[in-house]
Amino acid sequence: MITFTNLETPVGTLTPYVSSEGGSERLVAILWNGEPAHRYLEGAVTAGENAGGVLRSVIEELRAYFDGDLQHFSVPIAPKGTDFQRAAWDALVKIPYGETSTYGRQAERVGKPTAVRAIGAANGRNPIPIVVPCHRVIGSNGSLTGFAGGLQNKLWLLEHEQRVAFGTDHPPVVHTKNGLSIHRLF
Repeated sequence: MITFTNLETPVGTLTPYVSSEGGSERLVAILWNGEPAHRYLEGAVTAGENAGGVLRSVIEELRAYFDGDLQHFSVPIAPKGTDFQRAAWDALVKIPYGETSTYGRQAERVGKPTAVRAIGAANGRNPIPIVVPCHRVIGSNGSLTGFAGGLQNKLWLLEHEQRVAFGTDHPPVVHTKNGLSIHRLF
């Protein structure tokens, strides 16, 4: 059984999904508003209006994150993916809060230094954004790159973490090819 609820956040509506497969509850996905659930989920899905257990914990931790009171998530997770994808996602959770990394560094961390594009593809399939912080990966030149929640939300998340971690609102600005101004965060 998979339960979900919607949560209004500064980056839009997020929908966390929790599975109780095997007798233990685990977060299996957080989807952006309008993102199709079938991309990550299999089986019966039920709205959790009276969210309890892990679903309640996810909501509480996400609220605390957006309030600037939480830097490390503790909810149990169970993202479904290939061995390579799970290795890529494990590398993501090792990027410190408020900092960024590149796809190349992430590829090195998983022992596949030439698999930069495959790392990008794995990050694009990350079913648990924010908790598994794929938003912390940027291009080698400091530019923002693809993000399921949109580049403006990626920028918001990075700036939010910078403000909380380092107490600054004005890191140096870098301009990207697509005209977005981003802050160099590493």
